[in-house]
Amino acid sequence: MADASKYEDNIKKYAKGYNQAAAEKIVGHLGIALRNRDSSLVSCSDDTELQRVREKWCRGKLALAQSNDDLDAAIASICETLKPEGGNKGRVTFYYLLAEHFGKLEALAG
Repeated sequence: MADASKYEDNIKKYAKGYNQAAAEKIVGHLGIALRNRDSSLVSCSDDTELQRVREKWCRGKLALAQSNDDLDAAIASICETLKPEGGNKGRVTFYYLLAEHFGKLEALAG
């Protein structure tokens, strides 16, 4: 089981609740990417990065069928929510909030 404890406080700062099992699944999914500072963060000013979040996380892992515009709007909303974090947002928190937004936390945790 992946350890999500170091992301817990940051997630709780922005999320409506905290689903530890879902957070652990996200950490497990990201795996070694979290060891590298650059890949452990999401840059909201990088269109290529945001497209990767949409395709790999929203479409791939969460299996969302919404239009690109709907997914991009949700991603932009998370960027806005995480604005207090500064230029780079933690990928675990970012992915968690997207899963929460689309009601996918239980599916991840299961």
